[in-house]
Amino acid sequence: MKKFWKAGLAGTAMMAALGAPAFAQEISTGADLVDLYKHLHANPELSLMENDTSALLAKELEALGFEVTTGLGDEWVRQKAEADQGVVREDVGGYGVVGVFENGDGPTVLIRADMDGLPVPEKTDFEFASEATAVSWTGVESQIMHACGHDIHMTSWVGTARELIENKDKWSGTLVMILQPAEEVGLGAKAMLADGLFDDFPLPDYNLALHVNASMPAGTLGYVPGFAMANVDSVDIIVKGVGGHGAYPHTTVDPVVIGSNIVMAVQTLVSRNTDPQQPAVVTVGAFNGGAKHNVIADEAHLKLTVRSYEDSVRELLISGIERIAKGMAQTYGAPEPEVRVDSDYTPATYNDPELSDQMGEAFREALGADKVFTLSPVMGGEDFSRYGRTDEDIPSMLFWIGAVPQDRYEDSRTGGGLPLPSLHSRFFAPDYENTISTGVTAMTAAAMELFTAE
Repeated sequence: MKKFWKAGLAGTAMMAALGAPAFAQEISTGADLVDLYKHLHANPELSLMENDTSALLAKELEALGFEVTTGLGDEWVRQKAEADQGVVREDVGGYGVVGVFENGDGPTVLIRADMDGLPVPEKTDFEFASEATAVSWTGVESQIMHACGHDIHMTSWVGTARELIENKDKWSGTLVMILQPAEEVGLGAKAMLADGLFDDFPLPDYNLALHVNASMPAGTLGYVPGFAMANVDSVDIIVKGVGGHGAYPHTTVDPVVIGSNIVMAVQTLVSRNTDPQQPAVVTVGAFNGGAKHNVIADEAHLKLTVRSYEDSVRELLISGIERIAKGMAQTYGAPEPEVRVDSDYTPATYNDPELSDQMGEAFREALGADKVFTLSPVMGGEDFSRYGRTDEDIPSMLFWIGAVPQDRYEDSRTGGGLPLPSLHSRFFAPDYENTISTGVTAMTAAAMELFTAE
């Protein structure tokens, strides 16, 4: 890490911006970062509906001198929406944004932020809490909240772009800033890649992203070399039976009984088929069968989430689920079940170990060694992984920034303290000023390290 960068950061406009004035509903290009954050938090948009968000932040890049392209992913999204839903709504599309800033010879660094909110009714005490509602692309009306920190991600992304352009005389290379839609439904990265992200724009030498962490205090940073997040598969099993009266079960083939045995049997894929040193999760999140006390249904529907790191383990779990479902149906003399694996699964996030070590040193230099930690991987999923798992095999890294207010964090660690709200909780309320400052400082330091490394 270059000493001049750490020394110069404290006096920049970014740090001054964090002493921001009060929130205003309307926001303009170049607004203070805290005002921008509050605007984004109060005005979330659901996956594949990020029209206003993408337009606002595209203007930020244009004002900084980037060559900006909007609507990347729209063609792929509309084709998928038509195939899945049979109709394309005018407000549903791919709202990906790509900004390119060429600054002489050097590496190409891609920095991603995600934009979409969640169908969660907000219950924080923020004066700028979201009251937004919308109908999702699948037709479900709900309240909306940035309960996964994407508003922090976007604000840090803008702050990083401002810092790098302000200091463009200190680095050389090509900066590619992308805003990704639909991370929460695992479609945004796939849509942008399918519509030419790595074909029509400079191919990155490195991919970077950050994510808030709901269990670390604000001002801290964590990273995981190697596998950091999991393969995430959604599997549906339609168990078929022969329905009838609950009083005469011998005249039926009960899909609820078959499904119950499937629920128990698939757990043995983890306990008896998977190498104990290879992480794996098989969870049945929903089991729907029948509608009345005394009626044996014709079908039961099981919904599973399947998690792994290694692709070989993923294949073992999925093939095992299919084998168990079909075998259990045969045992009970039932018709063969349907086993559907969502083709739009989220691949595991793998942080290039060499890049992780390099970035770790940059983070320690920028934030202080006492603020930077090496963490353990988690079984959550992130489609940022797709940018590194292309044919080009681009070194990539996603790191965590703590978001919990210090006093709240300390209270949670005492015996009587309340547990911390997790990501996706309606109560998730980050220490946004400290978290944004850390995000901008860390991401800018990471990019500067890559652009200036000898």
